[in-house]
Order: sequence, then C-alpha cells, then structure tokens
Amino acid sequence: MNKYQTHEGSKSEAKTEAILKGAMKEFLAGGYAATSMDKVAKAAGVSKATVYSHFGDKESLFNVVIHDLARDKFQTVMGLDRPQSLNEDPKKVLSGMATRMLDNVKRDRQFQDFIRIIIGESGRFPELAKAYVNNLAKPAIETLTKYFESHPELELEDPAATVRVMMGTLVYFVMLQEMMHGKDIVPLSSDRLVNTLTELITNNKS
Repeated sequence: MNKYQTHEGSKSEAKTEAILKGAMKEFLAGGYAATSMDKVAKAAGVSKATVYSHFGDKESLFNVVIHDLARDKFQTVMGLDRPQSLNEDPKKVLSGMATRMLDNVKRDRQFQDFIRIIIGESGRFPELAKAYVNNLAKPAIETLTKYFESHPELELEDPAATVRVMMGTLVYFVMLQEMMHGKDIVPLSSDRLVNTLTELITNNKS
C-alpha cells in the first residue's frame, strides 16, 4: 500500500466516524422517522452523496450505529476484555457483570435515549428493534447461557430461562428506576438488587 492509499484510507475512516457521530446526534434529537440523510450529512460535515456511498440508506446507517453501541456495551458489561474472568467463581462473575451493567447504563444517558428511540419506533420499524436484539440481546443471552451450562454445580434446571430471568430483572430495574424516573418513587439500591439476584441464581452453591 502506497502513501496515497494510506492517506485515502485514513480520510475514509475519518468520514465514517464523522457520519456515525452525526447520525447519533440526529437520531437522538429527532428519532428515526424525522432523521434524514440530509440532516446526517450536515451534522457530519460531509455531502449527502458521501453518506450514501458509505452506508447505502438510512436503515443500514441506523443498524451500524446500533452495532457500534452494542459492541461497546457488550464488551464492557460482559467483561470480555478479560476472558479469564469467566473461569472465576460464579457468584463473583455474576455479581460483577450485573454491577457493571447497572452502573454503565445508569451513567450513559445517551444510551438510555437511544433505547427509548428503538422502543418508540419498534411498532413502525420492527427491523430496527430486531437489529438491537441481534446485536446486543442475543450475544449476551448466548454467552451467559454457555457460562451457566459450563457450571453444573449451580444445578440450574433451565440455564437459558435463568439467563432471561437475570437479564429481564436488570433491564426492568434500569427502565423503572432511570428511564421512567422511578428511583425517587420506589427507591431500591442497585447493590440490594444485585446481591439478591446473585444469591437466587447461585443458591449458595458457588
């Protein structure tokens, strides 16, 4: 690869990053339906033709935004930057994973707003919701299910269903306490939730 090609590649990467940032800004500001490729182009400081050449159409662009968000959250929450951690004591692994998820999502208002968009637009644009499920929910469910299956000492009758119970509890907690502003109405510390959930799943067997 010559210097010109390297320079061109870096320019293309910079434009891609600018487009994704511009798209996130516009999707959060107006939702999916109200966001146009023109608005994304202006927010990114590029031409509309450049946006189309990089992503094809608005749905594809939205899918890439979801994928990038999901990848970041998945790696952070599941702790896959330290794969060896999955070999640790189940109580420690599950407690750490649940705590990271709650702390990370509670702090990330942008992510919460993006989830609101996906839920709000899921009726008219079901493919958007499916993209979120495929990129974040499904990998998390599959990874946790494999983890539970690799620890028979937990004596779980249905590891896959147990994963849904765990994930559902955490997601509902974030939605009720943070996204629906319930933390002052029905307060509960995240530590109490994590400790109770961990004890229920491990049943003091780990």
